[in-house]
Amino acid sequence: MKENKRKMVIVLIVLAVPVLLLLAWVLMSPGKIRTYKEPNSLSEKFVMDINGAPNGFFINSRDINNPVLLLVSSGPGTDDYVFTDKYEDMHLEDYFTVVYWDYRWMCIAYDNSVRKDEITLRNLLDDTKAVTRYLKERFNKDKIYIMGFSGGTHIALREAQRHPEDYHAYIGMAQCVTDSKENDTLIYNFMKDVFTRRSDKKNLSKLESAVEHLGDGSVKCRNWYDYVMLLHDAGGGTIKDKTEFAGITWPILTSKCYTVKEKINYVRGMKMYRTTPLSKELDGFDYRENLTEFKIPVYFISGETDYNCPWELVKDYNEKIKAPGKGFYLIKDSAHSPLWENPEDTCKVLKDIKEKTQNG
Repeated sequence: MKENKRKMVIVLIVLAVPVLLLLAWVLMSPGKIRTYKEPNSLSEKFVMDINGAPNGFFINSRDINNPVLLLVSSGPGTDDYVFTDKYEDMHLEDYFTVVYWDYRWMCIAYDNSVRKDEITLRNLLDDTKAVTRYLKERFNKDKIYIMGFSGGTHIALREAQRHPEDYHAYIGMAQCVTDSKENDTLIYNFMKDVFTRRSDKKNLSKLESAVEHLGDGSVKCRNWYDYVMLLHDAGGGTIKDKTEFAGITWPILTSKCYTVKEKINYVRGMKMYRTTPLSKELDGFDYRENLTEFKIPVYFISGETDYNCPWELVKDYNEKIKAPGKGFYLIKDSAHSPLWENPEDTCKVLKDIKEKTQNG
């Protein structure tokens, strides 16, 4: 009997060793970002104090004389440099000095000193102002560009209206428009159509359990995170036709731009942001009702199968906006992350926006 147990332990060890080695190989990374050979190029990754809290920065530029583009990260609380690391064909840094901002206590800025009660919309807007001031002074610019991605559009959009003097233009990629039954119903109809075409009875059942049917034919989702998990299975999530694991988790695990500790903190910070005052403050919004007038040009970029932030709502929002310049761009072959899914078309749009607005 003892001999059998000993053999079993040996077998388990033999099986476990390659699994552990594979896991170590996946997780281990140098934490380095892409670099360039051009004399005026810049590649930096650092954490600095902004308004009494740690903030993280990834900066890529082939020429620091180019305009500065501040990319306000998604989530909120999710760092997006992971996609620039993963999708190597994306070269926005050819046209801009691109600043990926990890706001207070998220991703590389996460540490055990985190004070969740200080993660509020007001503080993040004040941080945006301070970050903008820092970038303008550092790169000797009168104005910069501000681009919000997904959850980051809540912050960037409001700051563009608060302080138009700081920016050439506002760009919303995968713009959040409304937290309403209209939003949930568009997502529901998209998923139902996809799962019905696939004869996917399992996911159709999950979908019905995930929503509350209202009397007017619309629906309201019961839990946003469960809803988005289903959306990934339907092909309209973060990366077109990829599950949450393939589209988000695997890129984080295999990325080279974060150390192992930073990967762990990435997840810790992302989960932490869901329990902050900010999370509650962003409930129940509809920007079509109270954020429609801007003193700077406003542009929106959506993927043609983006139903995380349904593109139809973004198009409708664009039509309601009054601004000195505006535009809505629908990018083919992409869902929620057109900059990385179809970098050629999206960078072409961003280059065009730059050329239209440089004198503004």
